[in-house]
Amino acid sequence: MFKGQPKGLFVLFFSNMGERFGYYTMLAIFALYLQDHFGWNETKAANVYGIFLAAIYFAPLLGGIIADSFLGYGKTVIIGIVVMALGYVLLAQPTNDPNVVYIALGVIALGVGLFKGNLVVIVGNLYDESNLGHLRDAAFNIFYMGINVGAFFAPHAANSIKNFYLEKSGFVYDSAIPKIANEFLAGSTPKLEVLQNFAKTTDPVALTTFSQNYLDALAKGYNWGFALAVISMAMSIVIFIAFRKHYKHADYRQKDKIKTGDAIELSPKQVKDRIVALLLVFLIVIFFWMAFHQNGSTLTFFAKNYTNLHTSKFTYMLFNIPALLSIFAIVLGGIFLFNKNTSKNNKIYSSIAAIAGISYIAYFWLNTPAQNLVGPELFQSFNPIFIVILTPVIVGIFASLNSKGKEPSAPFKIGIGMVITAIGFIVMVMASIGLPSVLSLNGNAVEAGLAVSPYWLISTYFTLTIAELFLSPMGLSFVSKVAPPKLKGSMQAGWLAATAIGNYLAGFVGRFYQNWELWQFFLMLVTLCIVSAIIMFSILKIIKRASTS
Repeated sequence: MFKGQPKGLFVLFFSNMGERFGYYTMLAIFALYLQDHFGWNETKAANVYGIFLAAIYFAPLLGGIIADSFLGYGKTVIIGIVVMALGYVLLAQPTNDPNVVYIALGVIALGVGLFKGNLVVIVGNLYDESNLGHLRDAAFNIFYMGINVGAFFAPHAANSIKNFYLEKSGFVYDSAIPKIANEFLAGSTPKLEVLQNFAKTTDPVALTTFSQNYLDALAKGYNWGFALAVISMAMSIVIFIAFRKHYKHADYRQKDKIKTGDAIELSPKQVKDRIVALLLVFLIVIFFWMAFHQNGSTLTFFAKNYTNLHTSKFTYMLFNIPALLSIFAIVLGGIFLFNKNTSKNNKIYSSIAAIAGISYIAYFWLNTPAQNLVGPELFQSFNPIFIVILTPVIVGIFASLNSKGKEPSAPFKIGIGMVITAIGFIVMVMASIGLPSVLSLNGNAVEAGLAVSPYWLISTYFTLTIAELFLSPMGLSFVSKVAPPKLKGSMQAGWLAATAIGNYLAGFVGRFYQNWELWQFFLMLVTLCIVSAIIMFSILKIIKRASTS
């Protein structure tokens, strides 16, 4: 998987991982911040979330034009990191004015637009040399895995900072408190008894003080979570600049190759055919991202209000980073230890890793309570960790098929990904049957006896991750291969723009989550994914003919 890959890939891998860690740290708590700090309901928070995600992925259209026509890819990436950092600084400022948040989100979106697509172009350029072309698909899987390593740690980091500031003020996070506290301060008391139980008082003045102090401490935790993203941006830019020599040769535009006489010119018809092929693929993936990005809104709301967040020791291991890493150490140590091809030294290292993992699991088991509360945002960390686990498996399957001449094309993989996405939301349909609607609960959590097992959401994230691996890295690779050389930045931006439309639709359809029965909402997503898959399979010949012209 890693054999033969150029060093430049790993520089871009770590630079991107740092940027994605900051972004996903912010995103993990963003929807909850809007609800808990401003007292917004699910619909309003989902709308802002959807618009922001749309802006994040539309902005690369501007970034692609700037890089293709003026600054080049490397300079545009550096400016993007700086702009993102400024946006996170603004978002980290304590404020009760939503307009400040809107401005911060706009700055972040601009920075991502300058950074995201253009970094991917440099990755693709590394493989334009004929001796590296066969490594392109695997490279994008590796690159995509780096994104998700950062994304895995991000929710845990955000959750830890949030809990630290709450505990520092003498509070413990409970997803029910912010809404009730906001309602009480606004003069509404639909669940006064619940608030009294939390605050351990019935005195109105004391309840007001408790509510305000709790919300202030929670807001401070969110603000410092956003500030962590600034540090991550600093690490990203240091890596990108300090190790530039390893990818400098790939930081070029088509006009640069024309000057040196190394460019391959396409005819107008070839350019048109390739753009048509890309646009057809872009059209389909819109619906994947619409469904997939329910993870930051409706799936997080489902975790918050419908899922049993009080977990057993065994389940809590999956939410605890040291315990989870220990499990990986045991599994990987065992694999290498009993592999006949493992060297003696590596067997020693594997034994040490496995013993260390077993030791920590024993310590964890003896010192962890029988019941443990987890934050709803932590469910988002399952997607990136599943990416890291499943990427070598998926790459291995495709490599095996390739050796037999049976590997499907990227567009066909995208169609399969849409089918798998539908299966993921069928799981949510099953989990939702019999649960009361969001409207009937008025945004509050369901009674403890009706809360569903966390394994429903974990299963959904597992399935959606498989779908993502069939679709997203393959799409990036497909664009890098098919895009007309003069439009590489713009075409990568086009892929991200399709993602943007999907992200906006994620927020748009999110409003139905509050007004429909839960199973109806998730069944709608299943239907849209199945229809998209059928359309994708029906146009495969058109895409193949256009992309190979």
